Amino acid sequence: MIDITRDIRTAVAELGIEDGTVTIYTPHTTCGLTINENADPDVVHDFLKQLELMVPWRQPFYKHMEGNSAAHVKASMMGFALTVIVEEGILQLGTWQGIYLCEFDGPRTRSVFVK
Repeated sequence: MIDITRDIRTAVAELGIEDGTVTIYTPHTTCGLTINENADPDVVHDFLKQLELMVPWRQPFYKHMEGNSAAHVKASMMGFALTVIVEEGILQLGTWQGIYLCEFDGPRTRSVFVK
């Protein structure tokens, strides 16, 4: 999980978004986006361990020939887009919230669009 909050704040400033909402989107099928706590790194650790328990990398029933079915499932669980309110140019995130790109099949080069 990569904390991209600073990058999104920079994009919002560069786009001149003052009031409204911002959509954050990734066009990939094996990574996702989420908002979660960014103050304690143990939250990310716990989050990833729980996802691994829920969706193990190997299952005898997986058929996808690339061998990354778990990454597809986890990405769909996270989702590929977020909407965040912007007021006076500031993302309206909670005190402990950060925006994460969740990489489930990498490392790979990824794109994130902000509009």
